[in-house]
Amino acid sequence: MKKRVLAVMMAAMVVMAGCGSGGEGGTPAQTVEPVAVDTPEPTVEPAQEPEGEGGAESTEESAQEPEESRDGMYRSELTNEWIDESLKDQRPIAVMVDNEKVALPHYGLTEADILYEMMNSTKNDRITRFMAIVKDWGAIEQFGSIRSTRSTNIYLVGEWNAVLCHDGGPYYVMGNNTGFAGLIKEKDYVDNFSGTFSRVNNGKKREYTEYICSGDLEKNFDSKKYSKEYNEHYPGPHFTFSDTEIDLADGAGAFDCAEIELPFPHNKSKLIYNETTGTYDYYEYGEAHRDPQHDNAQLTFENLLIQSCSFVRLDDNGYMVYNVVDNSGNSGYYITNGKAIKVTWYKANDTAPTKFYDNSTGEEIKLNTGKTYIAIVPSDSWDDVVMK
Repeated sequence: MKKRVLAVMMAAMVVMAGCGSGGEGGTPAQTVEPVAVDTPEPTVEPAQEPEGEGGAESTEESAQEPEESRDGMYRSELTNEWIDESLKDQRPIAVMVDNEKVALPHYGLTEADILYEMMNSTKNDRITRFMAIVKDWGAIEQFGSIRSTRSTNIYLVGEWNAVLCHDGGPYYVMGNNTGFAGLIKEKDYVDNFSGTFSRVNNGKKREYTEYICSGDLEKNFDSKKYSKEYNEHYPGPHFTFSDTEIDLADGAGAFDCAEIELPFPHNKSKLIYNETTGTYDYYEYGEAHRDPQHDNAQLTFENLLIQSCSFVRLDDNGYMVYNVVDNSGNSGYYITNGKAIKVTWYKANDTAPTKFYDNSTGEEIKLNTGKTYIAIVPSDSWDDVVMK
């Protein structure tokens, strides 16, 4: 299998004193930029056509069922679920959600189509933060709470052509008043809304009171004049979905996975297979994750993608950036319906979708219809992932 790859190297930054005008941190000595190198590209060998008797190619063609359609609806490019056709060209948003225990409960998180969880800092027991990809953002009544973004998220929003919703960030992202632009300004594919959402009096410190509420996003789009529809940076549909329910047990290399514990020591993320719903329920801080915005519904997913990824620590504050733009081939797992397989993932550039390939077949995986959880696990703790 060959595939054109871009070997990506993230240069470390040297930190100098000073504060960013829009966020946290000091003054950089240099920026982090991917370095592109042409290398052989893995491809998937096409399956051989079956031969008939005597070696002659069979002329029989199996009858194909007509593709299902529903009036006024289409299959979401994020989940393959049927949603309103008016949303077809609408860009999703990518929302940074605080994952400290004091920020709980999270409102609206069950509305996410895709949910990333990743280390937010090398300090504080490697606390994680969520980035929620939401297609039907017009339906949001309360979502959050909202917190700052990190460098890694800039390299991920491009593959969804999503508008990043956050509240500031370190100077690596936001720039500062010494002339350093920051990643948000350097990357022309990034549109973002920062610190422009509603404050909800929830009895907590101000940093835990910002939420996207009804009407906030319309006001932001009107103010910034961003396109609400996919633009020239849109790379096209991200995942490939199966037409039928996937049972990984049918393929080579599959193994049981009723529970997965992730090496996030701060909140101890865990996903447990629910045989009744056929999905994986999310737990953290020793409790089921509930959404009070939707009758305390459990946060649950049809698909789990777990990525091993190296990272660069940027300074003594614990700020870091994952090497998510990497086409050298990194380890991962795809988990659905109580089974798991080993996969290898690639991401060619900032706006290219991350692709996952089955280690047993070399073919790109297909996902089941439904929501997807993506965990980016530090490569130095990859061996601490527990699956049972």
